[in-house]
Amino acid sequence: MDNSLPTVSLIDYSIFCGDLNQIKDVKKTIINTINQYSFCLANDNEEFKIALQKSNVLLPDGMAIVSAVNLLSGASIKKIAGADIHQFLLKELNQKSGKCFYLGSSETTLSKIKLKVSNEFPNILVKTFSPAFTNNFTKMQNEEMINAINEFKPDVLFVGMTAPKQEVWSYNNSHLLDAKIICSIGAVFDFYAGTILRPHPLWINLKLEWFIRLVKEPKRMWKRYLYFGPVFIKLILEEKINLYKKKSIFF
Repeated sequence: MDNSLPTVSLIDYSIFCGDLNQIKDVKKTIINTINQYSFCLANDNEEFKIALQKSNVLLPDGMAIVSAVNLLSGASIKKIAGADIHQFLLKELNQKSGKCFYLGSSETTLSKIKLKVSNEFPNILVKTFSPAFTNNFTKMQNEEMINAINEFKPDVLFVGMTAPKQEVWSYNNSHLLDAKIICSIGAVFDFYAGTILRPHPLWINLKLEWFIRLVKEPKRMWKRYLYFGPVFIKLILEEKINLYKKKSIFF
């Protein structure tokens, strides 16, 4: 985590708690998000955990994370979703006539993204790349992706290959990438393209985005919310108990 940015601690992570305007691209910046699902996955995946911990900016993407921070530290922070950082960076790029690169998803989705960006943010130059659908890229596949990115030299590289693949790939290859900001945003590719509809702002404002996504995609989302939700609560409550015990020792 960038020490110049405001953060709050959540067990093993430093969570960004400031305003997005404070994020400056003066040096290479890796931006990731964390929610209850990725928190639980990283608890059993050391490589993923390191990738999240080494983020220059780790955004609280979910009310579960916001609530956990409040429970453990008393700090009040705002949820910042992947869609929020995506929109923020596009607005910044449009003002600066910058360049962005989308790595991930299908050619169909990427074509829709490119068209939408050109309509909404006409000052941005966009390039895309649809990688092979595989758990592990070959050396040749990896070099092909890196070369495509570096030939374009984007101000912002958006990576959408789902967690934990996208975060681990970004961290492992960041030193090879000629991009100022590397931002893993997963499902935002589909949200922005319109291939998957994000819940109405009413549900988002009511903190029920997770519930609507579960109702719309029960087969894909049930484990994320109905299994990992209780797992996350258990981990946070255990940490709260440990903090209470440590406090009792000193008083």
